[in-house]
Amino acid sequence: MDELVELNEDRVVGTFTFSPDLDFYQGHFKDFPVTPGVILTECCAQIGLVCLGIFLLENYWEKEQNPKMGIGLSSTEMDFYHPVPPGEKVTVTSDKIYFRFHKLKCRVKMYNSSGQLVCKGIMAGMVKLEEDE
Repeated sequence: MDELVELNEDRVVGTFTFSPDLDFYQGHFKDFPVTPGVILTECCAQIGLVCLGIFLLENYWEKEQNPKMGIGLSSTEMDFYHPVPPGEKVTVTSDKIYFRFHKLKCRVKMYNSSGQLVCKGIMAGMVKLEEDE
């Protein structure tokens, strides 16, 4: 993630630029590199679940000294509409559906720099603080 544009208990908006130097572009469609869907999904998860999850758990962190956080992606349902070439700056929006029992479920969308919808879907993950052993 490059920048958080908006962050509150119900929504996060962030940006990321896919540098042409990233390793996964090597050999991924010779002469026409595109960003793999799994990488687009990961970008949506990092901004849409991880950033929002950290924000939602912030009040727990104030009670703990040196907390450890565990994050696990539990489900994704993504649809893809446009390719993302190297060098593209994308914007990810994530709207919380619910957060209970440390499970966060969000509706995510990714847009390219032209404002076209690249992908969208529903993601869920478990976000919790782990106790020191």
